[in-house]
Amino acid sequence: MNIELFSKNALVGAATQGIGAGIALELAKCGANVTVMARNETKLKEIVSLLPVINSGQKHEYLVADFSDFEEYRKIITEYFSHHSIDILVNNTNGPEPGLALDKNVDDYQKAFDLLFKTVCETTLLALPHMIKQKNGRIINVSSLSVKEPINNLSLSNSIRSAVIAWAKTLSNEVAQHQVTVNNILTGYFDTERIQNLIRHESQQTGKSQEEIKKARENKIPMKRLGKTEEYGHLAAFLASEYSAYLTGTSIPLDGGLNNTY
Repeated sequence: MNIELFSKNALVGAATQGIGAGIALELAKCGANVTVMARNETKLKEIVSLLPVINSGQKHEYLVADFSDFEEYRKIITEYFSHHSIDILVNNTNGPEPGLALDKNVDDYQKAFDLLFKTVCETTLLALPHMIKQKNGRIINVSSLSVKEPINNLSLSNSIRSAVIAWAKTLSNEVAQHQVTVNNILTGYFDTERIQNLIRHESQQTGKSQEEIKKARENKIPMKRLGKTEEYGHLAAFLASEYSAYLTGTSIPLDGGLNNTY
């Protein structure tokens, strides 16, 4: 199977590191024109310089936007879509702060809703008119295994990501007639800065060493290791391609078998 995304335009959120960067790199390797989006312009320039160019017409760009400030984000993303159209949208944001349900208040949940739900909804609704018009489009939501089984100490993420999954399934049924697919990837444990931050937070709370906590997570995974970001990019590229044209409304675990051990 040779995935070719030549002349396809992709927008990838939170793409300066981790899973977002892994996806952006793989889409670029398959020939797509990739726009990476995040809040740090310096890091955005760095990742753009690393994206491969495999054909003469391929071009990569960046968009500075902060997901944590929804009103400002709305202005930026609306302006972007007034001049651009995309074929592949990867909804990916930085995660909310970890914490127990008893430690969070309603304002914390509102901030998480703005971050995880409203940005995804706003971006998708702006991307859809072009996709519907051309009768082709791919929407890929980066989510978490926590929508199937809540993860301790991630009360905000557990709650809001579940709402995104329900909305995405509803949307997928509505846009399927236009040959636009909507799929979710349920992320397991990947070797990213995000998981290192979560491990540090857990270490501070429990007094356990970070190495002990990391090893315990790896031992839960049948493959006994964390995922690699390029492995994430492989699945995203497949979902972005014509090979997945009849696959929509799904939530695919990418977790080294962890989901099967619940």
